[in-house]
Amino acid sequence: MDKPEFAPETLAVRAGIERSQFNEHAEALYLTSSFVFDSAAQAAARFGNQEPGNIYSRFTNPTVHAFEQRLAAIEGAEACVATASGMAAILSCALGLLKAGDHVVASRSVFGATIALFNNILGRFGVETTWVELQDVDAWMAAVRPATRMFYLETPANPTMELVDLAALCMAARQRGIPVVVDNCFCTPILQRPLALGADLVVHSATKFLDGQGRVLGGAVLGAAQLLNEKILPILRTAGPTLSAFNAWVLLKGLETLKLRVEAQCASALALAQWLQDHPAVASVLYPGLPSHPQYALACRQQAAGGAVVTFRVPGGREAAWRVIDHCRLISITANLGDTKTTITHPATTTHGRISADERARAGIDEGMLRIAVGLEALGDLQADLQRGLSLVNTASQR
Repeated sequence: MDKPEFAPETLAVRAGIERSQFNEHAEALYLTSSFVFDSAAQAAARFGNQEPGNIYSRFTNPTVHAFEQRLAAIEGAEACVATASGMAAILSCALGLLKAGDHVVASRSVFGATIALFNNILGRFGVETTWVELQDVDAWMAAVRPATRMFYLETPANPTMELVDLAALCMAARQRGIPVVVDNCFCTPILQRPLALGADLVVHSATKFLDGQGRVLGGAVLGAAQLLNEKILPILRTAGPTLSAFNAWVLLKGLETLKLRVEAQCASALALAQWLQDHPAVASVLYPGLPSHPQYALACRQQAAGGAVVTFRVPGGREAAWRVIDHCRLISITANLGDTKTTITHPATTTHGRISADERARAGIDEGMLRIAVGLEALGDLQADLQRGLSLVNTASQR
């Protein structure tokens, strides 16, 4: 079922199924820490990587493997290694590809915890990171040093919705022998396939759209089988940032409706972005699906749709932004995204609150910025919920 002739929506339902002797129709959930061997010789062969098979659920579990196979099929990857969370996926890439003394070039416009990971944690172990403007391919290449061993980025970026020309950046990196790692969380493989554009590894926070209903944590790293087996899987096996079998089973069911959800959420997000763009209390809207986005042409070329996340700014800074949030009665005030329930957050004090004000400013994140992850509610209900707070912002700005 991983053959390319099947459409993504078919693979999302059928790929990765390996039925037990009971011939169940739904995927089985294997809640076990270890697996029994037929003999001492078989145990030795499996531990020595001479025979494939399950050993211990820290790194081999049938339910987790089913999720890995299904996501790899949808993403168009040779292989996948599942992890406990999206941050665990990023850490596994870093530990697999980097060592003390190595250098990383990364986009300024990434999730706040990612910035903290590279600066505060990897930095303590001798890995240095240079932060550059996401869309400026020349700046990426100018930052390269002899010790550069990774390019890391999100596109679209969180929460600024900037893009980079993936094909151009990956081609330039390949000429220098530098692996490119792309966080594809916002687009999912339904909207964008970075591996097909030249990326070496793709990471996901499966917690977001892949689950789609805010139930469990999960992550994944995808790419060529040799690269994953040599660099990423040993990190999982030894360090143990493991996806639980139960979470993998939940994520498997989430993948079945991924295309339906993402396409519906994208349609609502575009309509909401258009409404916000025309609202008198909104200073600006950042959404790749709008012709007003400075990289709209690139988004049309690189993505199947604009995505389900809309960022906008209101005049009046934090006070006005919080006023909009606090008057929401339907939209959930939470920093999670990709849920069937629409969420709203203030990035400067939540997702990017742990980085310095200077770092936020360089990343284009200001106090008047709000991020909405659009769910599956009726568009009119979302507009009415936002209007309650936006009407007050408009009144305040006219005083």
